[in-house]
Amino acid sequence: MTTPILTTVRAWVQADGIDWDTYAAVMRPWVFGAYENADQEAQQNPVHVLERGECSNADFEVMLAARLKTVAGGPVVAEGLLKRMFSAALPVPAMYRVIRTLRGAGFSTALLSNSWGCDEYPRADFPGLFDTVVISGEVGMRKPEPEIFLHAAATLGLEPGECVFIDDVEANIAAAKACGMAGVHHTDPAVTARELESLLGVQLAS
Repeated sequence: MTTPILTTVRAWVQADGIDWDTYAAVMRPWVFGAYENADQEAQQNPVHVLERGECSNADFEVMLAARLKTVAGGPVVAEGLLKRMFSAALPVPAMYRVIRTLRGAGFSTALLSNSWGCDEYPRADFPGLFDTVVISGEVGMRKPEPEIFLHAAATLGLEPGECVFIDDVEANIAAAKACGMAGVHHTDPAVTARELESLLGVQLAS
């Protein structure tokens, strides 16, 4: 629904003058571990606890900022770090059109999102796009945990086998399929639209 996360993060890193190598050294094991070791609770991956809402934005910001440095070798300001990180995220109009077209054709839609804080969402857009919204930090579950997929389906009054799940993370697609959903790996709006056309029989690509 928004610009790719790597594009957004790179804009933040450049704007804040953060040393990219330091950022990558910290975040790669956190992010990869969030999917590769999702069932190992004892590891208490910082991404796990943030996405489930088990730590505050401020606590995560302090944790991350303490591990980063600027290109000049100085400290990174913790306060407001997550807001700055996502400030370059922009809506993708093509995906908005796809969702609105599906709703207009009678399909129910839900947003299922892993949250890095719950304040970065364009909530004013939601009523025109989604019938229900499931945000990990608000429900205490996160993708790729099976429970959150089942919960999202239930909020729509559907069985998992009646749902199509779209995501840009392959581990999440695999988890959704394991729950019985169809899965679409999102890499490009036009490609996603064509796959949904095939699955749902609704003309989406223009």
